[in-house]
Amino acid sequence: MLIEEKPLRYWIENFYGYGAWQAPFWFIGYEESGGDLPEEVAEKINYFYRLAKPNPDLLCDIRAMYREVAFRIDGPRAERFATLYDQRFGPHPTLHGSWKNMIAFTHGYENQPLPDLVSYQQHDFLSLSAPKELLLQLYPLPAHNHAWYYAWLDMPNLPFLKSRARYEEHVFASRMQTLFHHVGIHRPKVVLMYGMENINLIKESVRTFYPSVKFKVAKAVKLQIPQHHRADLGETTLIITTQIPALRHNRVESGFDWYAFGEQLKAGV
Repeated sequence: MLIEEKPLRYWIENFYGYGAWQAPFWFIGYEESGGDLPEEVAEKINYFYRLAKPNPDLLCDIRAMYREVAFRIDGPRAERFATLYDQRFGPHPTLHGSWKNMIAFTHGYENQPLPDLVSYQQHDFLSLSAPKELLLQLYPLPAHNHAWYYAWLDMPNLPFLKSRARYEEHVFASRMQTLFHHVGIHRPKVVLMYGMENINLIKESVRTFYPSVKFKVAKAVKLQIPQHHRADLGETTLIITTQIPALRHNRVESGFDWYAFGEQLKAGV
């Protein structure tokens, strides 16, 4: 399946993430995951193009999209799952390494017992009917930091795709504008921007929307709390960190207690 220009352009200009803007907890990752296989990218962008064309503000129902994306990982799991929906939301799902810590964070913040993580992922995470979490992306294209596959596309009308740097520069201002426009409208409790590589640029951009904002830097506590930058935007607490809510390379020493992190933020520490 080929990646076509119209759906790709529409995705770049309109895709922000999964869930509902009304959710009280927003998680903003650096970029959409995936991108290694053009077939997976094509299935995602084609689905979104068909679904969202009439309504640019529509976010994705992750369960509906994942039903449209084939599971293509080789190995023992290849026989178990036909789609990404099966992998994450089917009868015997695999617990997502980042999602489980987002779930822990929200429950820590609200001083609620940690639920059964697999069951919560299946039925409640990124729910549209009772939204609690919203999963967004600063940069829309499915990609990994170690590679940039879009430079190979023959799309003269999208010249910024020739390098990751040009692409990020091209979309950054409009993405921040849209994200913080919705922050102002919906006033979530917490906006957590994680895995960020350009914190100073992000902070500078936030000041264009909130000129008097002040950031405080909290040092990391090993295996407990990641280093982060915190700002109060009226009713919303903004957190920016380079860390991700998952183990890096499956190394325990790279992880944190995201439940405790949520507790700490609620306490104002």
